[in-house]
Amino acid sequence: MRLLHTEASGGLGGQELRILREAEGMRARGHEVVMAVRSDGGLVHKAREAGFTVYELSFERRRAFSDLWQLLTIIRRHDIEVVNTHSSWDAWIGAVAARLARCRVLRTRHLSTPIRAGLNSRILYRLLADQVVTTCEATAETVQRQAGLEPERCRSIPTGVHDLAEYSQENIIAFRKRYGIASDHLVIGTVCVLRSWKGVQHLLQAAKELSDYPQLRWLIVGDGPARDYLQREHAELGLDERVIFTGHLDHPQLAMAAMDIFALLSFANEGVSQAALQAAYQGKPLVTTTTGGLREVCIDHETGLLVPASSPDAVAEAIKALVDDADLRTRLGAQAKQRVRDFFTIDHTLNAMEEVYALLVNS
Repeated sequence: MRLLHTEASGGLGGQELRILREAEGMRARGHEVVMAVRSDGGLVHKAREAGFTVYELSFERRRAFSDLWQLLTIIRRHDIEVVNTHSSWDAWIGAVAARLARCRVLRTRHLSTPIRAGLNSRILYRLLADQVVTTCEATAETVQRQAGLEPERCRSIPTGVHDLAEYSQENIIAFRKRYGIASDHLVIGTVCVLRSWKGVQHLLQAAKELSDYPQLRWLIVGDGPARDYLQREHAELGLDERVIFTGHLDHPQLAMAAMDIFALLSFANEGVSQAALQAAYQGKPLVTTTTGGLREVCIDHETGLLVPASSPDAVAEAIKALVDDADLRTRLGAQAKQRVRDFFTIDHTLNAMEEVYALLVNS
């Protein structure tokens, strides 16, 4: 099959990395993959380094006709069979180009936020898309309802874990020592871009509530726009050395391996979190909210403990239950790892995506 990905986003986060990993997997399976991405976007260099043909477009509304012509040229040059769109503006212009070129359109919706209701959603998701893929079940249900889509035209395909590395005790011990974490400390941690809606402030408040547990350490891995606010919150709560901000780590999986409990407390915008999947694969019991796709990984009392969003008291109670019961931590962690193996590897993602592409090409 011959596939074109369009991406108007300028970042390099989970959405863009999903595109890249999927493209690599499809190429390895013998399919041709081309990309048309925003000229100043983070995906440009990563995709070229991976050996893909990458076309740079402005994806600005004032240059819509120029971009449309470029997309038509790309589609015809490579005899594209399916155009897979990913962000709002490229979903419009990419779909129009595909319709003009008489090829099929797949709309991938990465965010868990509701789509705009009314005529907008019906045009974009029903008329301009032949199939819609989301990254979690909750989003698929929302899109089906708001766009009036039949269930067979919209399905959830989570982003599977592609890095299944396991770490030796020697590496884990060395990591913990680097951050002053002793062998008798229990580490509760999170890995995320530090944004307000990730709920890290609620984890800090839970840490304050559990300050009478001197063996606990709290590991905050990542950087982002909320970092200064969170560090002020940390200082005001008087958490001192018990909370460790590592900043951005190129390989956060080792940090997850060094944790005893993994928490992700998002209260908006969350799909099936890669961080939660990676932590689960490392055998860590989860504490998450029910936001978006988190409950697809964190099955209450099976792979972790679910808590209400924006509820530090409930977070503290869940963590306390796990801290006080080593057998519970072990059992939930083992079952979390098995759930990833059974449902959330990159091969699961590629198999499902290949099935959707084949359905479009052959229909």
